[in-house]
Amino acid sequence: MLSNCIFVGLGGGAGAICRYLMGMLPILQRGAFPLATLTINLLGSFLIGLIAQKANGPSSMDPNLVLLLKVGFCGGFTTFSTFSLESLTLLEEGRWGMFTLYAVLSVVLCIAGAALGKAVG
Repeated sequence: MLSNCIFVGLGGGAGAICRYLMGMLPILQRGAFPLATLTINLLGSFLIGLIAQKANGPSSMDPNLVLLLKVGFCGGFTTFSTFSLESLTLLEEGRWGMFTLYAVLSVVLCIAGAALGKAVG
């Protein structure tokens, strides 16, 4: 259990640092549109999908590496990647109603949560 936490923590730290550095790239700082966040979320979603596929494929990855990359790195880089993978899984399972509910609630409630946090702050 402790070793799992270490792998997740190392990956999470690396992911958070990469998110910070990517957010500082001048090419992503143009205009009012949050291009840096969108780019990070898109890249993180791609990475978690790639890692999930490789982890469950014929040449499966070491479980510790999966923890480091999928839960740690992608989680530290962007939690949107997890949302994307879970949404895709619901779609692949044909659970359209659950996908719709999850997607709508995630977007609406998280925006409301951010607004509430700002109001409280």
